[in-house]
Amino acid sequence: MENITLNNGVEMPALGFGVFQTPPDETRDAVRAAVDSGYRLIDTAAAYGNERQVGEAVRDSHISRSEVFLETKIWISDYGYDETLHAFEKSARKLGVEQIDLLILHQALPSEFDKTLQAYRALEKLLADGKVRAIGASNFMVDHLAALLERADVVPAVNQIEQHPYFSQADVQAFGEQRGILAQAWSPIGGITFYRDGEHTSTLQDPVIGEIAKVYGKSPAQVMLRWHVQRGRSAIPKSTKPARIAENFDVFDFELTAEQLAAIDGLDTGKRGGPEPADITLEAFGRPIPEA
Repeated sequence: MENITLNNGVEMPALGFGVFQTPPDETRDAVRAAVDSGYRLIDTAAAYGNERQVGEAVRDSHISRSEVFLETKIWISDYGYDETLHAFEKSARKLGVEQIDLLILHQALPSEFDKTLQAYRALEKLLADGKVRAIGASNFMVDHLAALLERADVVPAVNQIEQHPYFSQADVQAFGEQRGILAQAWSPIGGITFYRDGEHTSTLQDPVIGEIAKVYGKSPAQVMLRWHVQRGRSAIPKSTKPARIAENFDVFDFELTAEQLAAIDGLDTGKRGGPEPADITLEAFGRPIPEA
Protein backbone atom coordinates (compact mmCIF):
# COMPACT_ATOMS: atom_id res chain seq x y z
CA MET A 1 0.00 0.00 0.00
CA GLU A 2 1.14 3.51 -0.80
CA ASN A 3 0.20 6.42 1.42
CA ILE A 4 -0.49 10.03 0.54
CA THR A 5 0.37 12.89 2.88
CA LEU A 6 -2.54 15.33 3.11
CA ASN A 7 -2.00 19.08 3.33
CA ASN A 8 -2.11 19.00 7.14
CA GLY A 9 0.45 16.19 7.43
CA VAL A 10 -2.02 13.36 8.01
CA GLU A 11 -1.16 10.14 6.18
CA MET A 12 -3.96 8.52 4.15
CA PRO A 13 -3.85 5.33 2.06
CA ALA A 14 -3.85 6.04 -1.66
CA LEU A 15 -6.33 3.27 -2.36
CA GLY A 16 -9.52 2.87 -0.37
CA PHE A 17 -12.68 0.83 -0.34
CA GLY A 18 -16.08 2.39 -1.06
CA VAL A 19 -19.54 1.25 -0.03
CA PHE A 20 -21.79 3.49 -2.15
CA GLN A 21 -25.10 1.69 -2.82
CA THR A 22 -23.94 -1.35 -0.87
CA PRO A 23 -26.97 -2.57 1.11
CA PRO A 24 -26.44 -2.48 4.88
CA ASP A 25 -26.78 -6.26 5.19
CA GLU A 26 -23.98 -6.76 2.63
CA THR A 27 -21.72 -4.00 3.93
CA ARG A 28 -20.29 -5.90 6.90
CA ASP A 29 -19.04 -8.80 4.78
CA ALA A 30 -17.74 -6.49 2.05
CA VAL A 31 -15.75 -4.36 4.51
CA ARG A 32 -14.40 -7.45 6.27
CA ALA A 33 -13.24 -8.80 2.90
CA ALA A 34 -11.64 -5.44 2.10
CA VAL A 35 -9.75 -5.31 5.39
CA ASP A 36 -8.61 -8.91 4.92
CA SER A 37 -7.36 -7.98 1.42
CA GLY A 38 -5.23 -5.14 2.81
CA TYR A 39 -7.41 -2.04 2.49
CA ARG A 40 -6.93 0.41 5.33
CA LEU A 41 -9.13 3.27 4.02
CA ILE A 42 -12.90 2.77 4.14
CA ASP A 43 -15.14 5.43 2.60
CA THR A 44 -18.81 5.75 3.49
CA ALA A 45 -21.38 8.54 3.91
CA ALA A 46 -24.33 9.45 6.06
CA ALA A 47 -26.55 9.27 2.98
CA TYR A 48 -25.49 5.69 2.20
CA GLY A 49 -27.27 4.34 5.26
CA ASN A 50 -24.49 1.88 6.09
CA GLU A 51 -22.14 3.73 8.46
CA ARG A 52 -23.19 1.48 11.35
CA GLN A 53 -22.27 -1.67 9.41
CA VAL A 54 -18.92 -0.19 8.38
CA GLY A 55 -18.11 0.47 12.03
CA GLU A 56 -19.19 -3.01 13.07
CA ALA A 57 -17.02 -4.63 10.41
CA VAL A 58 -13.97 -2.62 11.44
CA ARG A 59 -14.48 -3.47 15.11
CA ASP A 60 -14.91 -7.16 14.27
CA SER A 61 -11.72 -7.26 12.19
CA HIS A 62 -8.28 -8.28 13.36
CA ILE A 63 -7.03 -4.74 12.72
CA SER A 64 -6.84 -2.12 15.43
CA ARG A 65 -8.88 1.06 14.98
CA SER A 66 -5.70 3.14 14.70
CA GLU A 67 -4.72 1.27 11.53
CA VAL A 68 -8.00 1.91 9.68
CA PHE A 69 -8.63 5.31 8.08
CA LEU A 70 -12.39 6.06 8.22
CA GLU A 71 -13.90 8.62 5.87
CA THR A 72 -17.52 9.73 5.79
CA LYS A 73 -19.64 12.57 4.42
CA ILE A 74 -22.20 15.06 5.70
CA TRP A 75 -25.40 15.07 3.63
CA ILE A 76 -26.91 18.37 2.42
CA SER A 77 -29.94 18.01 4.69
CA ASP A 78 -27.59 18.49 7.65
CA TYR A 79 -25.83 21.62 6.34
CA GLY A 80 -25.64 24.61 8.63
CA TYR A 81 -23.29 25.18 11.56
CA ASP A 82 -25.16 23.53 14.43
CA GLU A 83 -26.76 20.98 12.11
CA THR A 84 -23.38 19.83 10.84
CA LEU A 85 -21.93 19.58 14.33
CA HIS A 86 -24.86 17.30 15.18
CA ALA A 87 -24.37 15.37 11.93
CA PHE A 88 -20.84 14.55 13.06
CA GLU A 89 -22.24 13.13 16.30
CA LYS A 90 -24.71 10.98 14.35
CA SER A 91 -22.00 9.60 12.09
CA ALA A 92 -19.52 9.05 14.90
CA ARG A 93 -22.09 7.12 16.94
CA LYS A 94 -23.07 4.96 13.98
CA LEU A 95 -19.42 4.25 13.17
CA GLY A 96 -18.76 3.61 16.87
CA VAL A 97 -15.79 5.98 17.05
CA GLU A 98 -14.88 9.14 18.91
CA GLN A 99 -12.74 10.55 16.10
CA ILE A 100 -13.32 10.40 12.35
CA ASP A 101 -10.22 10.45 10.18
CA LEU A 102 -11.68 12.41 7.24
CA LEU A 103 -15.02 14.21 7.24
CA ILE A 104 -16.20 15.88 4.04
CA LEU A 105 -19.22 17.74 2.68
CA HIS A 106 -21.04 15.48 0.23
CA GLN A 107 -22.12 18.18 -2.26
CA ALA A 108 -21.49 21.87 -2.82
CA LEU A 109 -25.22 22.75 -2.66
CA PRO A 110 -24.70 25.81 -4.89
CA SER A 111 -28.37 26.82 -4.63
CA GLU A 112 -27.83 27.52 -0.90
CA PHE A 113 -24.10 28.03 -0.68
CA ASP A 114 -24.34 29.98 2.58
CA LYS A 115 -25.45 26.74 4.24
CA THR A 116 -22.45 25.02 2.66
CA LEU A 117 -20.13 27.66 4.13
CA GLN A 118 -21.73 27.28 7.57
CA ALA A 119 -21.32 23.51 7.32
CA TYR A 120 -17.67 23.88 6.41
CA ARG A 121 -17.14 26.25 9.33
CA ALA A 122 -18.48 23.45 11.54
CA LEU A 123 -15.95 21.06 10.00
CA GLU A 124 -13.21 23.55 10.87
CA LYS A 125 -14.46 23.59 14.47
CA LEU A 126 -14.46 19.79 14.61
CA LEU A 127 -10.90 19.78 13.26
CA ALA A 128 -9.74 22.35 15.81
CA ASP A 129 -11.33 20.29 18.60
CA GLY A 130 -9.59 17.10 17.46
CA LYS A 131 -12.82 15.30 16.65
CA VAL A 132 -11.71 14.82 13.05
CA ARG A 133 -8.18 14.51 11.67
CA ALA A 134 -8.84 16.09 8.28
CA ILE A 135 -11.71 17.82 6.46
CA GLY A 136 -12.70 18.25 2.85
CA ALA A 137 -15.32 18.35 0.16
CA SER A 138 -16.97 16.16 -2.43
CA ASN A 139 -18.32 17.01 -5.87
CA PHE A 140 -17.04 20.58 -5.62
CA MET A 141 -16.24 22.10 -9.00
CA VAL A 142 -13.64 24.83 -9.57
CA ASP A 143 -16.07 27.67 -8.91
CA HIS A 144 -17.30 26.00 -5.72
CA LEU A 145 -13.75 25.47 -4.46
CA ALA A 146 -12.81 29.05 -5.30
CA ALA A 147 -15.83 30.41 -3.43
CA LEU A 148 -15.09 28.18 -0.43
CA LEU A 149 -11.42 29.16 -0.30
CA GLU A 150 -12.36 32.85 -0.19
CA ARG A 151 -14.10 32.27 3.16
CA ALA A 152 -12.45 29.21 4.67
CA ASP A 153 -9.72 29.28 7.29
CA VAL A 154 -8.64 25.71 6.50
CA VAL A 155 -7.91 24.55 2.97
CA PRO A 156 -9.79 21.30 2.28
CA ALA A 157 -7.52 18.27 2.40
CA VAL A 158 -9.54 16.29 -0.16
CA ASN A 159 -12.09 16.85 -2.92
CA GLN A 160 -13.81 13.60 -3.84
CA ILE A 161 -15.12 13.75 -7.42
CA GLU A 162 -16.24 11.50 -10.25
CA GLN A 163 -13.02 10.44 -12.00
CA HIS A 164 -12.47 7.60 -14.45
CA PRO A 165 -10.97 7.28 -17.94
CA TYR A 166 -14.16 8.54 -19.61
CA PHE A 167 -14.48 11.56 -17.29
CA SER A 168 -11.24 12.58 -15.62
CA GLN A 169 -12.02 16.18 -14.57
CA ALA A 170 -8.38 17.16 -14.99
CA ASP A 171 -9.28 20.83 -14.54
CA VAL A 172 -10.80 20.25 -11.11
CA GLN A 173 -7.85 18.11 -10.05
CA ALA A 174 -5.32 20.67 -11.31
CA PHE A 175 -7.08 23.54 -9.50
CA GLY A 176 -7.00 21.54 -6.30
CA GLU A 177 -3.40 20.46 -6.69
CA GLN A 178 -2.29 24.07 -7.01
CA ARG A 179 -3.85 24.70 -3.61
CA GLY A 180 -2.85 21.49 -1.86
CA ILE A 181 -6.22 19.74 -2.25
CA LEU A 182 -6.01 16.04 -3.08
CA ALA A 183 -8.38 14.67 -5.73
CA GLN A 184 -10.09 11.45 -4.68
CA ALA A 185 -11.83 9.45 -7.39
CA TRP A 186 -15.28 7.98 -6.89
CA SER A 187 -16.40 5.52 -9.57
CA PRO A 188 -12.69 5.12 -10.38
CA ILE A 189 -13.16 2.22 -12.79
CA GLY A 190 -16.11 3.90 -14.48
CA GLY A 191 -18.92 1.96 -12.84
CA ILE A 192 -21.18 4.96 -13.31
CA THR A 193 -20.78 4.52 -17.09
CA PHE A 194 -21.93 0.90 -17.13
CA TYR A 195 -25.55 2.00 -16.90
CA ARG A 196 -25.39 5.08 -19.10
CA ASP A 197 -27.51 5.18 -22.24
CA GLY A 198 -25.72 6.27 -25.39
CA GLU A 199 -22.60 5.48 -27.31
CA HIS A 200 -20.35 4.48 -24.43
CA THR A 201 -19.81 0.90 -23.45
CA SER A 202 -18.26 -0.21 -20.18
CA THR A 203 -14.77 1.10 -19.47
CA LEU A 204 -13.93 -2.52 -18.67
CA GLN A 205 -14.44 -3.29 -22.37
CA ASP A 206 -12.41 -0.35 -23.67
CA PRO A 207 -9.83 -1.65 -26.19
CA VAL A 208 -7.12 0.82 -25.16
CA ILE A 209 -7.36 -0.22 -21.52
CA GLY A 210 -7.68 -3.89 -22.52
CA GLU A 211 -4.46 -3.84 -24.55
CA ILE A 212 -2.54 -2.26 -21.68
CA ALA A 213 -3.96 -4.87 -19.30
CA LYS A 214 -2.62 -7.67 -21.53
CA VAL A 215 0.89 -6.25 -21.34
CA TYR A 216 1.01 -6.64 -17.57
CA GLY A 217 -1.24 -9.66 -17.12
CA LYS A 218 -3.63 -7.47 -15.17
CA SER A 219 -7.36 -6.78 -15.40
CA PRO A 220 -8.74 -3.58 -16.97
CA ALA A 221 -9.90 -2.51 -13.51
CA GLN A 222 -6.39 -2.90 -12.12
CA VAL A 223 -4.98 -0.82 -14.97
CA MET A 224 -7.47 1.98 -14.28
CA LEU A 225 -6.71 1.98 -10.57
CA ARG A 226 -2.99 2.05 -11.27
CA TRP A 227 -3.61 5.02 -13.59
CA HIS A 228 -5.28 6.88 -10.72
CA VAL A 229 -2.44 6.16 -8.31
CA GLN A 230 0.22 7.28 -10.79
CA ARG A 231 -1.75 10.42 -11.60
CA GLY A 232 -1.38 11.42 -7.96
CA ARG A 233 -4.90 10.94 -6.67
CA SER A 234 -6.68 8.66 -4.26
CA ALA A 235 -9.22 6.14 -5.54
CA ILE A 236 -12.03 4.27 -3.79
CA PRO A 237 -13.29 1.31 -5.84
CA LYS A 238 -16.29 -0.65 -4.58
CA SER A 239 -17.46 -4.24 -4.90
CA THR A 240 -19.26 -6.85 -2.84
CA LYS A 241 -17.40 -9.80 -4.38
CA PRO A 242 -14.37 -10.91 -2.30
CA ALA A 243 -12.35 -11.94 -5.37
CA ARG A 244 -12.95 -8.60 -7.07
CA ILE A 245 -12.25 -6.71 -3.85
CA ALA A 246 -8.86 -8.44 -3.57
CA GLU A 247 -8.10 -7.96 -7.28
CA ASN A 248 -8.74 -4.22 -7.08
CA PHE A 249 -6.21 -3.90 -4.28
CA ASP A 250 -3.46 -5.70 -6.19
CA VAL A 251 -2.13 -2.70 -8.13
CA PHE A 252 1.17 -1.92 -6.46
CA ASP A 253 3.43 -4.38 -8.29
CA PHE A 254 3.51 -2.77 -11.75
CA GLU A 255 3.92 0.69 -13.26
CA LEU A 256 2.38 2.19 -16.37
CA THR A 257 4.59 4.02 -18.83
CA ALA A 258 4.15 7.68 -19.68
CA GLU A 259 2.74 6.66 -23.05
CA GLN A 260 0.20 4.33 -21.44
CA LEU A 261 -0.87 7.00 -18.97
CA ALA A 262 -1.33 9.46 -21.84
CA ALA A 263 -3.35 6.91 -23.81
CA ILE A 264 -5.75 6.49 -20.91
CA ASP A 265 -5.92 10.27 -20.43
CA GLY A 266 -6.95 10.49 -24.09
CA LEU A 267 -10.13 8.48 -23.46
CA ASP A 268 -11.79 11.38 -21.64
CA THR A 269 -15.15 12.26 -23.21
CA GLY A 270 -16.00 15.23 -21.01
CA LYS A 271 -19.36 13.59 -20.25
CA ARG A 272 -20.35 13.26 -16.61
CA GLY A 273 -21.99 10.03 -15.47
CA GLY A 274 -23.33 11.26 -12.15
CA PRO A 275 -25.65 14.19 -11.45
CA GLU A 276 -24.57 17.70 -12.32
CA PRO A 277 -23.33 19.38 -9.12
CA ALA A 278 -25.28 22.52 -10.06
CA ASP A 279 -28.51 20.48 -10.01
CA ILE A 280 -28.17 19.43 -6.37
CA THR A 281 -30.88 21.18 -4.34
CA LEU A 282 -32.55 20.48 -1.04
CA GLU A 283 -35.90 20.29 -2.79
CA ALA A 284 -34.74 17.58 -5.19
CA PHE A 285 -32.21 15.68 -3.08
CA GLY A 286 -32.83 16.56 0.55
CA ARG A 287 -33.84 13.78 2.90
CA PRO A 288 -33.49 13.40 6.65
CA ILE A 289 -30.53 11.46 8.00
CA PRO A 290 -31.68 9.24 10.89
CA GLU A 291 -30.33 9.65 14.37
CA ALA A 292 -27.80 7.11 15.60
